[in-house]
Amino acid sequence: MTVLVAAIAIPAPIYRLFDYRVPAAAEGLLVPGMRVRVPFGRRRLVAVVAEPPREIETEGREYKFIEVVLDQASVFPADLWALCRWAADYYQYPLGEVLSAALPGPLRRGDDTEIRRENALHISESGRAALETLPARSHAQRAVLQQLATTPCTRGQLLELLPKAAASLRKAMEMGWLLEVPLVIPDGVIGPALAPTPEQVTVVEALRSAAKGFSASLLEGVTGSGKTEVYLCLAADAVTRGEQVLVLVPEIGLTPQLLARFNERFGAGVASFHSGMSENERADTWLRARAGEARIVIGTRSAVFVPFAKLGLIVIDEEHDASYKQQDSFRYSARDLAILRAQKLEIPVLLGSATPSLETLHNARSGRYRHLKLESRVRQTAPPKIHALDVRTRALDHGLSHPLLEAIDRHLTAGGQALLFINRRGFAPVLLCHDCGWSAPCARCDAHMTLHRGRGRLVCHHCGAQQKAPTTCPTCNSKTLTPVGQGTERVEEALRARFPDKRVERFDSDRLRRAGELERLLADIRSGEIHILVGTQILAKGHDFAGLTLVGIVSADQALYGTDFRAIERMGQMVTQVAGRAGRGAQQGEVILQTHEPEHPLLRTLVEGGYIALSDALLEERRMAGLPPFSHLALLRAEATQADAPLRFLNEARNLMLADRESVQVSDAIPATMEKRAGNTRAQLLLQSASRAVLQRKLSAWVGQFDSLPSARQVRWSLDVDPGDLY
Repeated sequence: MTVLVAAIAIPAPIYRLFDYRVPAAAEGLLVPGMRVRVPFGRRRLVAVVAEPPREIETEGREYKFIEVVLDQASVFPADLWALCRWAADYYQYPLGEVLSAALPGPLRRGDDTEIRRENALHISESGRAALETLPARSHAQRAVLQQLATTPCTRGQLLELLPKAAASLRKAMEMGWLLEVPLVIPDGVIGPALAPTPEQVTVVEALRSAAKGFSASLLEGVTGSGKTEVYLCLAADAVTRGEQVLVLVPEIGLTPQLLARFNERFGAGVASFHSGMSENERADTWLRARAGEARIVIGTRSAVFVPFAKLGLIVIDEEHDASYKQQDSFRYSARDLAILRAQKLEIPVLLGSATPSLETLHNARSGRYRHLKLESRVRQTAPPKIHALDVRTRALDHGLSHPLLEAIDRHLTAGGQALLFINRRGFAPVLLCHDCGWSAPCARCDAHMTLHRGRGRLVCHHCGAQQKAPTTCPTCNSKTLTPVGQGTERVEEALRARFPDKRVERFDSDRLRRAGELERLLADIRSGEIHILVGTQILAKGHDFAGLTLVGIVSADQALYGTDFRAIERMGQMVTQVAGRAGRGAQQGEVILQTHEPEHPLLRTLVEGGYIALSDALLEERRMAGLPPFSHLALLRAEATQADAPLRFLNEARNLMLADRESVQVSDAIPATMEKRAGNTRAQLLLQSASRAVLQRKLSAWVGQFDSLPSARQVRWSLDVDPGDLY
């Protein structure tokens, strides 16, 4: 007996497709990419048709029926479908899970694909009159009216630009200051462009002159050189041609300011896509882009899976940022997938950074990418000079040296602002008993708990475990508990005590929990109300503070001792990006980097020659060691509550791979750098090959066998292709 079945991709960590019978009513209608509801065990799941239906012999086997067909056509445009299939193969991840990750939440649950229609908000005549008469202290009201007087937008767009404006928006509606009219997407550019610098003109013309079709270009521009204006010019070209644009940014914090720039130029045709939005808002952007209504989408990593009707340009801002690599579950690189997507669509992709990744630099220097540069700041100020300050013999006040404190005082007196960078949250990384040596360990990780004195808590920054901070030592009952080391809280407290008449604000994920808090504080920086900023990497990139003249880097030494081969590259990027916040106004900036390793050769290279000199040295090291970009890696990880299970599983996997490894180097299985995390013991095994194709071929052969190994049921294993970190 023959029956008609369709291969279905189930959203579960299973490396195979499942055949389901096609109901008579759906015969001739099913195509790959359509969503269906199917029984799976005791559950009913929304899954995706992976292959066209086919006739098979039942051979006595019972096949379950597809229960509901949810779509009349594929929800995935052809290019996105091909991208997801490629990603599942390359990253060795189940297709059903990849397709599920590509869909917004409502579509994963089976909701329909109808686009919700939003009205646009316009300022009324009475609103314009109110804008002239509102008192200066009515900041929120004025911000709402000024925004809509400049660029009408939807309610959602307005609240993304002004996250704390909900109450002011309601009042403006009640007062009749605003009008709701059907949203009209402008055909092209609505706002004026800034006058470009000669360098920007040269770069834009070079990019415009490229042959039609796929091209990958690296725009290496010093901080403050105006890379965003180049993006805007190229986006305007694409929109004028009737095409759409995807702009990727690494973090949510960079979205509002870029969104504001694009809104000024393109109006209601701009949409955003990131995890800070509700699921329904993300679904609206996804569907509007697929329908061609969202001309420009600005989003974080997952926006690489947004479908488009006619995509004509992809921009990857801060392309070097590690946030583009997903670190759990489906471990994809949004940067690499965006480049592949552009290649498949035969459209240009532009990668922008002041500190390009070594992989991207290597591709540019070897001719695979076009290499363009912006070497001068828009305001023509000289780039800040980094001074390495040897603190080995100096007394430190909560991590701050006397020369650094004097520099802060000098810049504040001159009317400037200062930023103190320390990439560690909390008050102190260790709480130590001076009498017996107890040091607040995390019970679930091989790590100390960080003291957050403002909350009176000890917090593990690896698993999230928390407990009340003790007042006496739990081992010897001594009261001599001493915070050791510095975090943002401690530096903030020290600066408040040292400069009591100045406003000091902390910028880290603990401080910025409330919606709109970052935007409010950024506005206060730009208005000059904040004098000293203490922050983590939240402040390290993308922000333009004209009054900031001093950057102090409390310490960058930790990367010099790191075990990950990318640690120094990322240190160089972070130092350069943070330093780039200084001197973007009329005055040249000053950067002081405190270090206990002033003679370290790579640190000296960075300070004396800049990031590109450091990258040259690191690329030569990588070439000699056979590390990426001169080879290709995959990392097999395993974890379990049973301490010996991960290494046992990895050794079984290693024996399997050694039997047929071709030209793949299979390292020994070793404990992870942090062996215990969140109650699990972890181990890893590194795979390396000079040939990407060979590594892919062998991974494809091995992955399907791992679950059959004797210890497989005792562990949770994962495979990370092109790992961003080796710990």
